[in-house]
Amino acid sequence: MSKKWISFPKVEGTASRQAHAALPEGTYEREMGREGFFGPATQMHHKHPPTGWTDFEGPLRPRMYDLTRLNAVQESPWDAPVVLSNAHTKIFYWRTAGAMDHLVRSADGDELLFVHAGSGELFCDYGRLTFRDGDYIVLPRGTMWRVACDGDAEFLMIEAVNDAFQLPEKGLVGPHAIFDPAMLRTPEIDDAFLAQQDESEWQVKIKRQDSVSTATYPYNPLDAVGWHGDLAPVSVNWRDIRPLMSHRYHVPPSAHSTFVAKRFVVCTFVPRPFESDPDALKVPFFHNNDDYDEVIFFHKGKFFSRDNTHPGMMSFHPCGFTHGPHPKALQGAFKPKVEATDEVAVMLDARDPLTPADLPDGVEFTAYVESWKGGA
Repeated sequence: MSKKWISFPKVEGTASRQAHAALPEGTYEREMGREGFFGPATQMHHKHPPTGWTDFEGPLRPRMYDLTRLNAVQESPWDAPVVLSNAHTKIFYWRTAGAMDHLVRSADGDELLFVHAGSGELFCDYGRLTFRDGDYIVLPRGTMWRVACDGDAEFLMIEAVNDAFQLPEKGLVGPHAIFDPAMLRTPEIDDAFLAQQDESEWQVKIKRQDSVSTATYPYNPLDAVGWHGDLAPVSVNWRDIRPLMSHRYHVPPSAHSTFVAKRFVVCTFVPRPFESDPDALKVPFFHNNDDYDEVIFFHKGKFFSRDNTHPGMMSFHPCGFTHGPHPKALQGAFKPKVEATDEVAVMLDARDPLTPADLPDGVEFTAYVESWKGGA
C-alpha cells in the first residue's frame, strides 16, 4: 500500500516563516519532526528554553560516556565492550595494540570501523589497506581481516546487524557532493600483502549471533593473488568530507549523512564556517529527535553546542528527550564568538531504541542531565 504523510504547511500565532532563522524576539525554537530529520516537521516558538527543567527523573534520561576510561586492551575486536545496542546495530569501543595474531570474520553483518586514534595496516581477503586517525573503514559481511597497528590504537566499531552499509542518496546536489566516491580507497594486493602470506598455522575467529567459532588453517588464508568485482572494503577519512553548508540557514544533521543502513544512519560533523546571515541560527535547534535515538561520538576539537566534553566521549539522547544547545552555547545562538567550528564527531541515529550496556564505574557521567538545568 502506498503512503503519504498528512501535510498542510501553515503558520499559526507569532512565528517565523523560515525554519531556524528570524526567530521572534525573546523566543526559543523547538523542532518536532518525524523520521529524524528526514520527514515532516514543525518549529514551535517558546517563551522559555525547552530544556529549562528544574528536575528530571526516569529512564528517558540522557547519558554521557567517557570511553577513554575503558582502558583494557583487547587483542580481538570480538572482545571489545558493547556500549549501546539494539536488534539492528551494536556500538563497540575497541582499544588494541600491535599486530593481531589471528583473523576475524563477522557472519552477523557489515562492520564499520572509525579510527579514533592510531595508525597501521589492515590485511583482509582483498589485500592491504593503510589507515590513520579519522578513517572510516567499511568491512562487508564475511570479510576476513586483521589489523597491525603502529603501537596503540582505538576504534569506534559499529555493526549493521544482518544488514549492509550503503551511501546516502544525495539528490539535487549530485553524486560528487559531500565526498566524491572517487575518494574511497580499497585494499591493494601489493608486495607487503604478498609478503605476509605464509605456511604457518592461522586461526579465524568467526562471529555469528554473538558466538565465536574458530577455524584453524595450516596456512594463512589471506592468500589471494587477485580479484575483480564491485564488492570490497572501502575507506574514507573525515578530512575528505566537504560538508553541505548554507550561510543563511542551519542545515540539519541529515545533510551530513555519510553511511546509511535500513534502520540507522551514520553522519559526520566536520569543521565548517558558522552561518553568516545575522538572522540565521548558529547552533543546533532544540528538538526531540522523534522516532530516533541519537548518539554522538566526539573525535576531535571542541563541540560547540556542548560543555565539558573532550575527544573520546559519547552522548546518548533517547527518542523523546528534548535537547539542544547547553546554556553557555545558547548565548551564541546568533552571535558566535568564533568564525568557524573545529569539531569532528560521528553521529548515529537509530530508528529502534538502544539499550545501554553495563560499563565499569566512572565511564558514565551520571549527572549529564543536569547540564541543561536552568535553561538560559
